[in-house]
Amino acid sequence: MKSLIPQQAIERKIFLIRGYKVIIDRDIAELYGVTVKALNQAVKRNKKRFPGDFIFQLTAKEKNEVVTNCDHLVTLKFSHVLPYAFTEHGALMAATVLNSPRAVEMSMYVVRAFIRMREAFVNNQILHKRLAEIETVLLSHGTCLRDLYKKIRPLLVPPLDPPKRRIGFHP
Repeated sequence: MKSLIPQQAIERKIFLIRGYKVIIDRDIAELYGVTVKALNQAVKRNKKRFPGDFIFQLTAKEKNEVVTNCDHLVTLKFSHVLPYAFTEHGALMAATVLNSPRAVEMSMYVVRAFIRMREAFVNNQILHKRLAEIETVLLSHGTCLRDLYKKIRPLLVPPLDPPKRRIGFHP
């Protein structure tokens, strides 16, 4: 089944805020084919399904940062309402409370985008760990090599000429 929106376009709408990978309410409403108002009303009607680790409201500072970094969210600049940020689980829960065919279909793509980003993060962490191990090994060899060089270096320098014996009487 082909996505209505390319996977990369969905991934570009996911941000890291407060240590969570999130998608802003405007983007999720667009993906699910509803208005932001309808999405937020559905969330408010089902507050028990949206704990703090599923959804949170951005601060004014966070909103300004998101607007500054994302051209497609420039209209948020003029909004007096602070947007909500949905985590992966919040985005999935939003699809279930909206209960529209498009929301259900798009939620799969949104969750897959979150999963791909998590996998990329894990792969990146594994790569960093391996590079740290290699660096440690090389540095330990580096000190050994430096010590060996210090010991070998005097052997490579030709010996100084022995002082010549002076002839005659020396006081």
